[in-house]
Amino acid sequence: MKILKNINISVKSVLLCVAGSVILAFGLYNIHSISGVTEGGVLGLTLFFYNIFNISPAVSGFILNVLCYLIGVKTLGKNFIVHSAISGITFSAAYAVFEIFPPIYPQIAENSLICSVAGALFVGIGVGLCVRAGGAPSGDDALAMAFSKILRVKIQYVYLATDLIVLALSLIYIPIGKIVYSLLTVVISGQLIGLVSRKKPKTSVKNKASNTESSGKTEEKNCRSE
Repeated sequence: MKILKNINISVKSVLLCVAGSVILAFGLYNIHSISGVTEGGVLGLTLFFYNIFNISPAVSGFILNVLCYLIGVKTLGKNFIVHSAISGITFSAAYAVFEIFPPIYPQIAENSLICSVAGALFVGIGVGLCVRAGGAPSGDDALAMAFSKILRVKIQYVYLATDLIVLALSLIYIPIGKIVYSLLTVVISGQLIGLVSRKKPKTSVKNKASNTESSGKTEEKNCRSE
């Protein structure tokens, strides 16, 4: 059982991964899959390779995701790969369940602006929860987490940079009108991921006690001086 050694998994982190993956799957199925508004990252790259080089997304997606996860696990450790596995499996299972039923509101596809904003909300919140727990539901999320740690920049800026590169390449085969809405999606979702994934700094009991003690001494000193 050496593989499981030094792996820290909590009920809270598992629940965050599951909740985030379900939210992400719901948004991708009910909005992105029917709207024509694309995403950046690995998904956008697979579509690029398919349209330009006729390489199946099944092949390119698998290779790209494996490469991204390898970079992620090397940089972020065992906890990352375990939480990513939970996120990825949950996402696939949830998407498969959603596919059993027709999209909840297919008419949304008629309004690209609403699709881009609503889709970004589901992606941003869903992926953000997974990243907060320490996992990545897809390869590009793993890559963003790794680069964010290596370069020491906020994760939303890494998402924005990689997505802009992919969308710029996509201009070769996607009308600029769709790219504009896709750009809006990636900007909003990237910022949301950064906000949702951010953890509040913990104040230890020891520090609190120290602060209270020092505060008490200050007040006592002020009283004596008076």
